[in-house]
Amino acid sequence: MPQQQAGPRAPDRALVARLAVGDERALGELYDRHGTMAYSLALAIVRERADAEEVVADAFGQVWRNAASYDPGRGSVAGWLATITRSRALDLVRARGRRVRAMERAAQADNDGLAPPDRRIERGEARRLVARSLGELPEPQRRVIELAYFGGLSQTEIAAELHEPLGTVKTRIRAGLEKLRGSLAPLLSGGES
Repeated sequence: MPQQQAGPRAPDRALVARLAVGDERALGELYDRHGTMAYSLALAIVRERADAEEVVADAFGQVWRNAASYDPGRGSVAGWLATITRSRALDLVRARGRRVRAMERAAQADNDGLAPPDRRIERGEARRLVARSLGELPEPQRRVIELAYFGGLSQTEIAAELHEPLGTVKTRIRAGLEKLRGSLAPLLSGGES
């Protein structure tokens, strides 16, 4: 059965205005118009189809949450969406790079000359100290640190995940790391206190 036109196509800005008041259908219309562009951009940056799909989902989620902040004076809706998509894609690439570097550092630590039994004992003690120190942090600080260092999320991704302002996330990470630095001083100084 042929589809009938429901009337003239609403401008992108009108869709964003509808999003800002919670109109889910407007999100679908915006996705129909710009989803292919967002996916192509994400794929060009992250180079993996599954990652590109995740980036697009995150980008449209951010558009949904932040529709009220769209400023038509700063550019088109398509440009705004492309900027969000690019940022999400670069955050993913950076997180991937951090994970790779952490794995490389861990592999290098295995080859630093300590006998394996000594290394296992040292690692066990370090793990217990880190776990205890993390457990002593206030829940909000511990949560953002776990998402950043164990989850590989960027600060922006953490803010989106927790529905918290980016500044709050940055403050919690900084405060939590300062507390950890203090409680892990013996480990960081090689056991000398």
